[in-house]
Amino acid sequence: MQQYIALLRGINVGGHRVSMTDLRQHFAELGFANVTTFIASGNVIFDSAERDAGQLEATIAGHLQARLGYEVATFLRTPQELAAIAACAPFSDPGLDAGTATLSIMFLPAVPPAALHDQLQACETPMDALHVHGREIYWLCRGKTMESLIDWPRVGKAITMPPLTVRNATTVRKLATKYGTAP
Repeated sequence: MQQYIALLRGINVGGHRVSMTDLRQHFAELGFANVTTFIASGNVIFDSAERDAGQLEATIAGHLQARLGYEVATFLRTPQELAAIAACAPFSDPGLDAGTATLSIMFLPAVPPAALHDQLQACETPMDALHVHGREIYWLCRGKTMESLIDWPRVGKAITMPPLTVRNATTVRKLATKYGTAP
C-alpha cells in the first residue's frame, strides 16, 4: 500500500462546504484505507494499492464531482514528496523568520514548462517573489497576502496548466511533520 496526501481545490471555500466526516466517507467509498483529514481545507491522507497517481487523481476528482456536484481538482503527493516540498527553501528573507512575510505553495498537476520561471519572475513586485520548483510554485509575500501587489491575472496567463491549489507553507510543514518522511 502507498500512502498519499490529497490536496483538494475548492473544499470549504466559495460556498462549497463539506464536512470532514463526509469527505472521509467519499474517500472510503473508493476503497481507500486509513483515510483521515487534516484541517478542514481539503487535505486527505489515505492508503491505496494503486501506484498510478495520475489515475488516482482522476478517479478521486470524478468521484467527488459526482458526490458534491462541482469540480474538485485533486493533487496527490507521497509523504516523501511532501517532505521535500516542505524542506525546499527558495527564499532567504528575514521576514519569514520574523513573521512579517508569508510563504505559500501552489500545487500544479505536472511539471510546468521551463519558460514559466522567467515568466513568473517578470510578474514579481518589491513585495512578491515567485519560484518554480518541480510541480510547485513558491510565493513569498513580504507582508499580508491580501496586500500583495502581484498582478494575478498576468500570473494566471503565464501558468498555462490550471487548475492549481494553494496551501500556506505552515500547513504544508505540519502535514509533512505528521505524515511525511525524510526526503
